[in-house]
Amino acid sequence: MFKPRPWLLSLAITAALGLVACSDSTAPSSAGSSPDTAAAAAPVVQRPQKQYPIEDFLDTVAVGGASFSADASKILFSSSKSGVWNAYTMPAGGGDWTPVTQSSTDNVYAVGYFPHDDRILVTRDQGGNELNHLFLIDATGKETDLTPGEKLKAQFVDFNTAGDAFYVSSNERDPRYFDVYRYDAETLKRELIFSNDKGYEPALVSGDGRFVALTQSNTTNDNSLYLYELAGKKLTLLSEHEGNALFSAEDFSPDGKYLYYTSNAGSEYARLRRYELASGAHEDVQAESWDIAFSYFSPKGKYRVTGVNVDGATSIRLYDAATGAEVALPKLPAGELRGATFSNDEQNLALYLNGDRQPSDLYVFNLGQPGEPKRLTNTLSSKIDAEDLVETSVVRYQARDGLEIPNILWKPHQASAASKAPAILLIHGGPGGQTTRAWNYLAQYLANHGYVVLGVNNRGSSGYGKTFFAADDGKHGREPLWDCVDAKNYLKTLDYVDPDKIGIMGGSYGGYMTLAALAFQPEEFKVGVDIFGVSNWLRTLESIPPYWESFRKALYQEIGDPATQRDFLIETSPLFHADKITKPLLVLQGANDPRVIKPESDEIVAAVKKNGVPVEYVVFDDEGHGFAKKENQIASSAAILKFLDTYLKSDAPPPAVDAEATPEAPPADAPAKP
Repeated sequence: MFKPRPWLLSLAITAALGLVACSDSTAPSSAGSSPDTAAAAAPVVQRPQKQYPIEDFLDTVAVGGASFSADASKILFSSSKSGVWNAYTMPAGGGDWTPVTQSSTDNVYAVGYFPHDDRILVTRDQGGNELNHLFLIDATGKETDLTPGEKLKAQFVDFNTAGDAFYVSSNERDPRYFDVYRYDAETLKRELIFSNDKGYEPALVSGDGRFVALTQSNTTNDNSLYLYELAGKKLTLLSEHEGNALFSAEDFSPDGKYLYYTSNAGSEYARLRRYELASGAHEDVQAESWDIAFSYFSPKGKYRVTGVNVDGATSIRLYDAATGAEVALPKLPAGELRGATFSNDEQNLALYLNGDRQPSDLYVFNLGQPGEPKRLTNTLSSKIDAEDLVETSVVRYQARDGLEIPNILWKPHQASAASKAPAILLIHGGPGGQTTRAWNYLAQYLANHGYVVLGVNNRGSSGYGKTFFAADDGKHGREPLWDCVDAKNYLKTLDYVDPDKIGIMGGSYGGYMTLAALAFQPEEFKVGVDIFGVSNWLRTLESIPPYWESFRKALYQEIGDPATQRDFLIETSPLFHADKITKPLLVLQGANDPRVIKPESDEIVAAVKKNGVPVEYVVFDDEGHGFAKKENQIASSAAILKFLDTYLKSDAPPPAVDAEATPEAPPADAPAKP
């Protein structure tokens, strides 16, 4: 529920996990033909055969989450099918979708079915402000807010093993911290079971209701893991360690014997461990040469699922919990499996398949009667030929100090030494995020229109060990930015990249990196696209939401303390150096963003306009930190391509701009015309 560096999360365009996906099409058979005959029968097709408008890419139906009904006959999930995220159900064997919610304004996300009946839990905020409430929807469709109140944020934790109670965390008592409440599943009466006054971060409640697992941030590279026993109100530190280490509570074993957790204490990568509740003993369960990202049990404890972050993609593995033997997962087309969810009887497993050319599709697999998995969705738009899309590759270059930097590359089909393509760096959020191999509609859209896209995992990115993760601390605006300049120099070595047409783009922290590149390395990139990026660290650090209080100290150590490092933060904030920005800039912002508030974008736009530089600004009144509504995704993506075509791809110099006559930003109700 709480992870390191939650304050500037990656934009959806930069951080979905995935593996290479193959096309569904197959080559014509050459049986009985000579090689020459076969070749003649299957002429080489020039790709892409078509350049698709963004409307076609977003005609793809996004789906996510899965929960089986009590009798396993139905599946609850979320989808943006209507243009706004809503909750739906469908038969577990496939069939028509039935809407559970029909919001046309605020996004609604499914949480899950109740274990013993068909009541449903969903969550939503208001216009992207991240102040989520938890709602119950009964069999008649009646909706009840289980967490009423103003300016509070509530998060579902889990049901207990018996299914007669569930747990919710909320900051309603103290806006700074999250308490934990127990709700009776029948009466919905609740009681406060953990009052949080010292900045702990609730993670899990044991299935028997005896324990709460907590973490507490020290720095972005170091935290502590605690176990709180409700009966005696006893708090036990589980994470004695030396040096920096991160701990994450993953799951209590359904038999009530163990707390499973991950930690990189004493190692470069996170491994899976467990703590025996009776004896207090710790032991290793699983270690890999990459980070173990998560691990959890099926409802009755027969299976354990573990995810390993392997070089930019997550590998899901299923184990027999009693023997530790790996259980074979169903064979599906190439791609990454994610979101493994079990039915209550552990007979059925729901999985998503995602890949470079494969948006997430939902499958159901019967573990009791192994056979072909049932595909429940077909999300890629029928208007798009998957062969026109591109597969990613992992590429690496050495930064100027010798550090190896991993990256994800989207190479357009039409790029060649004879036809060099413009390129754009894609910088993830975080700062501890990661660009990974996966379906990424914006990267595919740009590649389809002839742009090389390089997703840079600069120092400070997660997934490559704790030394790499910590390598950006206190260095923002410098070494991580230099990695981006070195990425540009790497692109210049590729014979299919036009060395004079390389830009930089990113969301959230990646937006900060974009602004920093234009301000601190003003001659390196031809253009910049800032998607709700930080321009003024002083303001951002002083305006963080109250419920990040438990993370404030770690955040200040990572970026800088406004009280004691004011000069340093001014030095590393692009707003105070905006007079040096001379390259065209596009800025996109959600008006309700609680993390990077709108003045961050307003002021950088106004400051850069004074330089007589082309600046375009798009604001969405109904979005927060990320653009979740389909119409806004279409508008923002179209604006990005138009901007890049005008100022990066074009050989014509940018038009002169009269700083005094530059028009103001357009209204949010006209986002397609920045």
